[in-house]
Amino acid sequence: MSRAVVFDQTGTPDVLHLVEEPETDPGPGQPRVRLEAAGINRLDLMMRAGAFPRPFRLPHARIGCEGAGVVEAVGSDVTDVAVGDPVIIAAVPAMDLDGTYAEHTVVPATSLVPRPAGLDAVRAAALWVSYSTAYGALVEKAGMRPGDHVLITAASSTVGLAAIQVANQLGAIPLAATRTAAKRDRLLAAGAAAVLVAEEEDVASAARAATDGRGADIILDCVMGPGLAELATAARFGGTLVTAGWLDPRPATMPTNAPLTIHRYMSFEHTLDPIVVRRMAASLGAGLRTGAIAPAVDRTFALDDVVEAHRYVEEGAAFGKVVLTM
Repeated sequence: MSRAVVFDQTGTPDVLHLVEEPETDPGPGQPRVRLEAAGINRLDLMMRAGAFPRPFRLPHARIGCEGAGVVEAVGSDVTDVAVGDPVIIAAVPAMDLDGTYAEHTVVPATSLVPRPAGLDAVRAAALWVSYSTAYGALVEKAGMRPGDHVLITAASSTVGLAAIQVANQLGAIPLAATRTAAKRDRLLAAGAAAVLVAEEEDVASAARAATDGRGADIILDCVMGPGLAELATAARFGGTLVTAGWLDPRPATMPTNAPLTIHRYMSFEHTLDPIVVRRMAASLGAGLRTGAIAPAVDRTFALDDVVEAHRYVEEGAAFGKVVLTM
């Protein structure tokens, strides 16, 4: 038997509970992974609360879209991984069926990437969703280049911190925007070239000042909401805005400053594409080897404490990833 977190109705963290289930035998093209750790993501909270962007089955929905563990069994036609391989689960196409808040899961072999040498399970579980989102949005979508000024909102979020590191790795200049001054020093220590504090200054004006009046080449926004149009004015003439989150659930205002290229980015756009996944894995692996990429883990919780873990993430005080350990 294997334990997994499920929920039968949407709502507060208290709807989550542990159940015991028979271990599933992998089918053709599938490995079974014994999970050691699973990252908690904003998408998980949205699913549990009933704000998920697409339908999912209830009752008995599983949850969790990333994790790290060891291949325990493989079905037929699996050639890229073998029993005993340490892996990262890079994408879970149907997390209501195969979610990673569990001791075991069965996923397509294409959803796995090798775990880089020396990367423990907790940091591996903190890597993929945040860093692939940052890399995909900045590199694959916005075409970030060395020397680009990149304005990053919600910079203390997991995607924001990943974006700071990805920008530095490629020689861009990350400008971190945050709501209060409480995290200024930690953002500077995390690699931000400057920190713009929304409660102290107008972020768009501060970004233009930090770029000698030119404006940011790229804006990576994880907030959206009514402030999006004003934020967009921080972009240079002909710049790029990429929205990659929805921390503010209110309707977003449409930017009207032009010319401005606008992308709405969803990480599954790339994490389900094996060609792009190879590029992501190669870039992140290189960054891990040089130290440019270093997943930030705020806190770990045991699988039994999943309700408390979700409550903690919802408080918004975390600086880095919150991880469940099995």
